[in-house]
Amino acid sequence: MEILIRLYLAFLKIGTFSFGGGYAMLPFMQKEIVENNAWISMSEFSDIIGISQMTPGPVAINSATFVGYKVGGIIGSAIATIGVVTTSFILVSIISKILNKFKESIVIRSMLAGMRPILIALIIYAFIDLAKESYVDFKSIIITIIIGIILLSKKVHPILVIVIAAILGLIFYL
Repeated sequence: MEILIRLYLAFLKIGTFSFGGGYAMLPFMQKEIVENNAWISMSEFSDIIGISQMTPGPVAINSATFVGYKVGGIIGSAIATIGVVTTSFILVSIISKILNKFKESIVIRSMLAGMRPILIALIIYAFIDLAKESYVDFKSIIITIIIGIILLSKKVHPILVIVIAAILGLIFYL
């Protein structure tokens, strides 16, 4: 029972204090999941991020579901997932009622404009942390360069990019 409470509170904290969603949440998630609670390793965290890109849904929810399952089974999975969405659910419910009053406010628009640059910084920080785990050898760098070239030169569907990366992984690592 204690672990379920810890799961809920950790993911409630992630959902409450991680602004920007998605990749902007990664540094905070890493701190809570890997460092503070040691529920998974950094390598497993990197795998979660990769898997989250192949499965539908936001990174935070997929991560909560995975970590919750690993730590507390199906109930843990549900508890962690509920924890990460609790604050957003409450805030969206409240804000949707009053947003129309303030949507033209210069103060609100200025605050939001001021918060955008930090999202880029958080994404870069998450990239650097994940890169440390992902770039283990020259082959992984080559795969990144090939995929980068494909992404920059052609409009390729993300699923196809994932399939190409998997095929390159098979070629290089088998």
